[in-house]
Amino acid sequence: MAAVCQVTGATPGFGNNVSHSNRRTRRRFDINIQKKRYYVPSLRRKVTLTVSTRGIKVIDARGIDAVVNELIAKGVKL
Repeated sequence: MAAVCQVTGATPGFGNNVSHSNRRTRRRFDINIQKKRYYVPSLRRKVTLTVSTRGIKVIDARGIDAVVNELIAKGVKL
């Protein structure tokens, strides 16, 4: 599963682990990705989305119908 939110487009960030001796090694800051199933009344079926926790908040605020219509307009297959 790719670590990309379908709603917000959030991807992992990259940086360094810095030790006490100031040596740097590369690391990855993963986002909190969840697979969530939502019932979409306009489509009359359930849709599985790969969303971050911020994406879940966006769906709660704007509504699943508005978010799904925006994803369909972008060309995302649901």
